[in-house]
Amino acid sequence: MKLRQPTDFLILEALEDKGRNVATNLAAHTGKSRKNINTRLPVLEDYGLVNKIGPAERSGLYEISSMGKAALVYQDQYDEVDDFDSLIEGPTASADQDGEAQASFARGEPDEDDDE
Repeated sequence: MKLRQPTDFLILEALEDKGRNVATNLAAHTGKSRKNINTRLPVLEDYGLVNKIGPAERSGLYEISSMGKAALVYQDQYDEVDDFDSLIEGPTASADQDGEAQASFARGEPDEDDDE
């Protein structure tokens, strides 16, 4: 993943702060040109950092993804790590023995060890 700084992070921040949006509004929020934003949004979508949402296929409406939010959390480490993708993706379920427990917790299911 090769992000263009600071533009890509500004786009992600604007989507997180303002919610789903289109390139014209993102250009106003970031101070970057609409052309620049229109160029970067599909790249960010390919990286899984934003999602293009409907209702029309050509609507150009985007929202930040959970991976995009993680990228913002780890933004200050972007230049310090060799594999930013792995950093923001976190541990995989196959590599994590507690993956199912974490998924259950995320779903709000009680722990099997609870005596409730």
